[in-house]
Amino acid sequence: MDIETKIELIAKAPTDEIITVQALRELLETNSKPIAYNGFEPSGKVHLGTGLICSYKMKDFIQAGIKFKVYLATWHAWINDKLGGDREMIKKAALHFKHSWIALGVPEDKIEFIWPDQLYDDLDYWEIVVKVAKEMTLARGIRTLEIAGRKESEGLKLASLLYTPMQVADIFHFGVQIPQLGMDQRKANVVAMEVGEKIGFWKPVPVHHHLLQGLVKPPVWPLPADPTAKKEVLSAVKMSKSKPNTAIFIYDEPEEIRQKISKAFCPEKEVENNPLMDLAKYVIFREKNEIVIERPEKFGGKIEIQSFEELKSIYSAGKLHPMDFKNAVAESLIEILQPVREYFRKNKEATETKQVIETAHITR
Repeated sequence: MDIETKIELIAKAPTDEIITVQALRELLETNSKPIAYNGFEPSGKVHLGTGLICSYKMKDFIQAGIKFKVYLATWHAWINDKLGGDREMIKKAALHFKHSWIALGVPEDKIEFIWPDQLYDDLDYWEIVVKVAKEMTLARGIRTLEIAGRKESEGLKLASLLYTPMQVADIFHFGVQIPQLGMDQRKANVVAMEVGEKIGFWKPVPVHHHLLQGLVKPPVWPLPADPTAKKEVLSAVKMSKSKPNTAIFIYDEPEEIRQKISKAFCPEKEVENNPLMDLAKYVIFREKNEIVIERPEKFGGKIEIQSFEELKSIYSAGKLHPMDFKNAVAESLIEILQPVREYFRKNKEATETKQVIETAHITR
């Protein structure tokens, strides 16, 4: 496969950002076997963001012939007090995550799943952690805690300050050139870019994917004009497992999906910051060549929309009612997620992990 085709796959939606495309091109020109990775805090049920969106990028990298590692970061989840800090429960959640991606079609034999159990017995790893920490000020460490879903104003524990140095150390310890994470992890990847060569490694090329908007109405609407305030408002409503009303889970039953979508925020004629448009763009048109709107003839009849651009045009012009759009999104998601529901019905271990996680107290 030629380099430009690889870049197209890496840049394919839901990718939002590559730092930078030129750096990626140079990496692929000089390294025939680069390694990419994503790391996950195992912390509960799997929604469309953690599940589908991340599985898309795993498959894109595999198709591009790039080795992909998935780090099941149970210690990071423990530091961040996920699942009440119960380490055995966190391990169950990690196994649950793994089953979820396999259910979504990620080929298990093409992914290297990494657990921290042996990693943290390696003093070389902790040496990298300390080297990274020595390059960061205390203020910088606190600012990066957005990657752990924490605000500077929260009552932070000292262990929280280990989070970013450990995450950056993971990149170099695993031999990763392309950290492929969500946009919320950008600050950690920028630290890795800045310190890599200073501590004897390399400058990674981060690839960040889109974060799905949650289904609820933002606390401020219309959104504030100020970019910082706008970002904070949208961050409050991103799809989250700890807020079930904001999320579609990958194994939700058809009626659950219909109910959640029917109640979802979907402002008429609004395309930007509309969570249903987000689902159409990043999920439905990623999976399918069209979205079908079923409606009575008196309301315009059936429409087969062939692209997201066509959908934007029709919806923004007021030619598609939000409820008709919602019905189409719900039925598309039900169809897309059918193999996942089937997998969890048939796979005993997967079913057991799901049952355990459903009884747990989910924290953000």
